[in-house]
Amino acid sequence: MENKRVRKAVIPAAGYGTRFLPATKVIAKEMFPIIDTPTIDLIVREALESGITEFLIIVSSSKNSIIDYFDRNLELERVLKEKGRMEDYKLITELPNKVNIHFVRQKEQLGLGHAVLQSRSFIGNEPFALLLGDDVYVGNDNKPVLKQLIDAYNNVLSSVIGMIYVNEDEVSKLGICEFDTTEVSKTHKLIGVQEKPALAEAKSRYAIGGRYILSPTIFKYLDSQEKGNANEIQLTDAILRMMSEEAVYGYEIDGRRYDIGSRVGYIDAILDFALRRVDLKNEVLELIKSKISN
Repeated sequence: MENKRVRKAVIPAAGYGTRFLPATKVIAKEMFPIIDTPTIDLIVREALESGITEFLIIVSSSKNSIIDYFDRNLELERVLKEKGRMEDYKLITELPNKVNIHFVRQKEQLGLGHAVLQSRSFIGNEPFALLLGDDVYVGNDNKPVLKQLIDAYNNVLSSVIGMIYVNEDEVSKLGICEFDTTEVSKTHKLIGVQEKPALAEAKSRYAIGGRYILSPTIFKYLDSQEKGNANEIQLTDAILRMMSEEAVYGYEIDGRRYDIGSRVGYIDAILDFALRRVDLKNEVLELIKSKISN
């Protein structure tokens, strides 16, 4: 693959969010706040800090709140300035002024592969980042997880899938990566991907972690991909077919993952992020202690 810089990112955000019903009937799952910051804000910032300059967010007709969030709110800005609340003014204007975000609607919910296919004209013939909205990461040593994958891509010049080490009880719920487990490197050439295997049949304990750097070749395979599991066009199926043409690598992510798509994962994220904040840590610790003691 030609060595082109990864400068574009795709964020699918068109799903129904059924695991959080009834709230997601009216609130986009991607807008759920981690304390006071929407999850999609955290994901966009991860990409920004990794060097991404252009974004495409794939939405549905019920996700207008995401579009509004990344737009200016001139009335609110005026009120905040008049009241001298400049810190709040900076909070709501910083991201809209900093990022170049485009939106496209996925008219039918036909799976992740179909959602990614909607980005074809935006991406063109460039490698691109794909960040899933269910996964929020805090990279170790202050290095964003997406930046880790971009660095791995720059070394191998081929598609890279972020991998996370999972507990035994999670193996049968996730896509598991197959590779030569004797390799010492954190980057591994993938042999295959198992979709939700039984623990005894799993080729590794490393699962796909919701972060990808993909070659534009993927669009050729998505375009011809038949519906698979759940009668949807699956991205993993297209990646497996693409492996016959070019190498795909897995990278062992160095960081902490929060599964925002699960209720417990969402609570876990809120607690951890609160405990990292100087303005909240002590009060939250006291609150936790009081709950435990009662």
